Amino acid sequence: MDHRPLVLVLRTGTQDAREYLLRSMSTRYRLHLVSSLDPSWEREYLDGWTIHDSRDPAQALAVAAGIEGVSGVLTWDEARVTQVAHIADGLRLPGAGQQAAQWCREKNLTRRALDAAGVPQPRSVSVSGADQAVAAAATIGYPVVIKPNDLLASMGVIRAADEEELRAAYTQLTGYKVGGLPDYVFRPLVEECVTGEEISVDSVLFEGELTVLCVARKTTGYPPYFAEVQHMVDSRDPLLADAELHAFLQAAHQAVGYSSGVTHTEIMLTAEGPKIIEINGRLGSGLIPYLALEAIGVDIGLAACDTACGVRPVLGGGLGRVAGIRFLHPEQPGTVVESIRFDEAALDPAVVSTFLYARPGSVVSPPDGSGHGRIGYAVAVAGSAEECQAALDSAEAALLINK
Repeated sequence: MDHRPLVLVLRTGTQDAREYLLRSMSTRYRLHLVSSLDPSWEREYLDGWTIHDSRDPAQALAVAAGIEGVSGVLTWDEARVTQVAHIADGLRLPGAGQQAAQWCREKNLTRRALDAAGVPQPRSVSVSGADQAVAAAATIGYPVVIKPNDLLASMGVIRAADEEELRAAYTQLTGYKVGGLPDYVFRPLVEECVTGEEISVDSVLFEGELTVLCVARKTTGYPPYFAEVQHMVDSRDPLLADAELHAFLQAAHQAVGYSSGVTHTEIMLTAEGPKIIEINGRLGSGLIPYLALEAIGVDIGLAACDTACGVRPVLGGGLGRVAGIRFLHPEQPGTVVESIRFDEAALDPAVVSTFLYARPGSVVSPPDGSGHGRIGYAVAVAGSAEECQAALDSAEAALLINK
């Protein structure tokens, strides 16, 4: 018999972005996928699967209860974080708890909890109309950022320098269509625009004790939007062992009641000190866990399985490398893709993988806050940040569109 614990996984994602997680997780755990789509590439890593949307928490719990021998449940899909907490509580499995999951899922609730605990963060006001947004900005002071309460991947996050830009941004934000959610209602926040260096930290919490797994240095672009352009993970980053950052993260997670599981926290390192941008009750996206695996040797997917099953995480490390990802975008709006490829001969040897989203016939544009705009990416692994940066630069230069 296979005595590996059985972990329920709600949804997966695309093969390029998530296969590495299932591959490593399946070495120590049996995996049962719950998804609205029939699995394809996932099958070789699965013990079984159930076709179910899992959007409704009560229905998702009923499905999970019918699967024998579940030891843990997890997701890396932002739209299923609260459902996972509902299932874990219903089956009396380890987890963050429904309140902590909801407080991380909704940014306005995060703000309230952090404010009550005195954890530094941008000033923030929840609004329900353009006039309220303008009034909030008058209190906060321009420039401000307007953002949705519960989306991800920087979708709908827009900087506004004055009232005119804010009104235009509000109209643009609330006019977006959210895929798979035709009845989605935007509940925007207007926030102080804090500046500095932005990082993300993937952490694991076990019995309330927080361990930093990975620090990613983030580059954004395409103002007034905040499109993620690059992530860099350095195994020698001093922030990995920074006591003040660790205490700051511990306080933030205590404020939202999060004591078990893997989280992805976005932080702005300002001149006044670190400020929480958001806490996500899941591991990072944008292949950040893959960068951590390649640079540090830490397997965040396995850490998520461990805590989901109530097991103290077994952490790797010691690779001593730097890994980065560069997201690639078109230069001009409305670019018709006749051909697209990487010039393999021009790629630095440190580039370990490339991927193209765009296909011939696609019409592509730079990021506009809608969550679209990426046409591909490249991943590099090197011995230093400078070497990794140079490799990613080579990949961007080697991307050929209609050439």
